[in-house]
Order: sequence, then structure tokens, then C-alpha cells
Amino acid sequence: MKTNKSYTKRLKVTKNGKIVARKQGQNHFNARQTGNQRLRRKRTQLLSLSKRITRRFLPGSGA
Repeated sequence: MKTNKSYTKRLKVTKNGKIVARKQGQNHFNARQTGNQRLRRKRTQLLSLSKRITRRFLPGSGA
């Protein structure tokens, strides 16, 4: 099965096999957010994907 490249580019698999992604909604319209909201969204987000979805989108990643 081929890897879904568009989805894979948004994710990073850590050394221990956790999947981390950037939070969505940060490209524009950020001026109305408070400073705390902007800081929270800068941080990466730990994703918990099921084994089936992981196999579908990230085959061979070790995750």
C-alpha cells in the first residue's frame, strides 16, 4: 500500500513511535486571538491514531 504523502508531510513520528502534528488554524486571522491562544497553538499536538489508520496513512513508519 502506498503512503498518503499529503498527510504524512503534516506528521512527525518521534523516536518512541508517538505521532506529533502542528495544530490547525494558524495561517491567518490570528490577530483576534489572545496571546495565550497563539502560544498554545504554536506547540505541537500528540495524536492518538488507531492502528488501522496508522497502517493506512503511515505504512513502514514504525508507528
